[in-house]
Amino acid sequence: MSAAEVHAESTGKHVADDASVDIELSKDKIFHLLQTPRRRHVLRYLKDHEGTVEMRDIAEQVAAWENNTTVQALSSDQRQRVYIPLYQSHLPKLDEEGIIEYNQSRGTVKRTEIANQLDRYLTTDEDTENTSDDTDEEIPWEAYYLGVSVFSTILLAGSAISAPVLATLPSVTIGGSIIAMFALVTLAQLASERSEK
Repeated sequence: MSAAEVHAESTGKHVADDASVDIELSKDKIFHLLQTPRRRHVLRYLKDHEGTVEMRDIAEQVAAWENNTTVQALSSDQRQRVYIPLYQSHLPKLDEEGIIEYNQSRGTVKRTEIANQLDRYLTTDEDTENTSDDTDEEIPWEAYYLGVSVFSTILLAGSAISAPVLATLPSVTIGGSIIAMFALVTLAQLASERSEK
């Protein structure tokens, strides 16, 4: 029985099979569903393929991902090692929770609206590499700290050797400036990390 059917039964309302029911998955449920790489691979595949897909196609692609090869290069053993657990365990589990509609007799699978709640947890190494291309252009925080350290060293050295401009500044002003620079860089980094979350 799917999550939609359980919800309908508990509320006493009849819900059509294709109706979208607003079911909020708990984090525990989400993490339980995504604890196995095979289920994550299935959901990743379905995210990229709209509508009803053949279970065989999913199994072949998951096997290819697991073996770091192409679908064409898979051996029959590699296909079988993935196909059977998907058929018997993983797809029925996702169907039971309402994440997919799995017709075992026809060998078809379709993603449901509930699956959208899992999308943000399905980033892959490839996705990370693609997004890191954009972040590679950003200056790392270590560079800012290094810059402040170098500038602070120049201020202190200039003050110690009585450089013309720095000799007129009190030691407290130089020390306060150094502390202020480090504080500003630290606050900027904290603000940046919070905005990314």
